[in-house]
Amino acid sequence: MRLLALIGVLAIIVAVAAAAFFFGGFYSIAATEQDSGVVAWALIHVREASIDRHATNTPPGSLDDAATVKAGAHAFAERGCANCHGGPGVGWAKFSEGLNPGPPDLKDVVGGLEPRELFWVVKNGIKMTGMPSFGAIGVPDEEIWSIVAFLKKLPTVSEADYKAWSTSAP
Repeated sequence: MRLLALIGVLAIIVAVAAAAFFFGGFYSIAATEQDSGVVAWALIHVREASIDRHATNTPPGSLDDAATVKAGAHAFAERGCANCHGGPGVGWAKFSEGLNPGPPDLKDVVGGLEPRELFWVVKNGIKMTGMPSFGAIGVPDEEIWSIVAFLKKLPTVSEADYKAWSTSAP
């Protein structure tokens, strides 16, 4: 019984200290400071678990359809995705260097994500990252799925193809 009481008292002390640390303003939220290893680890794991749990939509059709991929490239460019994530032959906008966490190079991460996960992220955004919710601004699901189709092909898209697809209307 004493052991349980000791554990309870220690838990209360840790909770009060954590509350004082975070709510007292001692934890810096500045984008210029990197998160500690523990915080970065926790944020990554919480993000991955949340996306996996909430991403339930399935594509309405084939993501391999050439017209859908081209429409997705056009939407990717028109919606400003390349500003933060770059694209084939397109550099990132200067302001994206100030984001923390920094936006990922999508050609490096899309291979490890399922279409349902990409769709959920684009539609809902991710808190505290700068990734906006395209669903909140009324982007139709069909357009979001076309962006997902483009993203799944992104690692193999040439600069010439991206330029042609992104500048022509779908």
